Amino acid sequence: MIVRRIRSGEWQQVRRLRLEALQDPDAGIAFLDDYAHASARTDDHWIARTENAAAGDGAAQFVAVDEDGEWVGTVTVLVRSPGSTDHLDRDVTRMRADVVGVYVRPGKRGDGTIDRLLAAATEWATVVGVESITLDVHAQNLRAQGAYRRAGFEPTGETLTGPIGPEIVMARAGRVAE
Repeated sequence: MIVRRIRSGEWQQVRRLRLEALQDPDAGIAFLDDYAHASARTDDHWIARTENAAAGDGAAQFVAVDEDGEWVGTVTVLVRSPGSTDHLDRDVTRMRADVVGVYVRPGKRGDGTIDRLLAAATEWATVVGVESITLDVHAQNLRAQGAYRRAGFEPTGETLTGPIGPEIVMARAGRVAE
């Protein structure tokens, strides 16, 4: 398995994996989007989303690709600059990267795929100059919380009630663990 940043032109694969993720039984406590809304988006939306995450320093999407060339997991990182607002309209006071859109196919869960995706996201964020990487995770999504802890994320003590319910904020330093 390899983990890599998505490439320009891979919008159909991006769309396919996102729609698959939104059909996961835990999607309601994992994503701020739903299948009906996402599946109604135009090709232009998916093309723009892919182009934005394939190049530049503002966003990056990483995928885990198995030996058969199948995309089996993904994570996206969004860089937030001071003075901006994030995806939940919170004011950003210092530069940070937010991990969003995390998904690993059920058959690949527990095999280290998520660890490799989060390591790639952390490494990229560090290269672009981010010192802190954060994510929001639903308070009842214990499986995801465990995976994030294993990858070095710790609860910050901040909690919120977002569109999908009660969430905790987790963060880690922007460096790959030795």
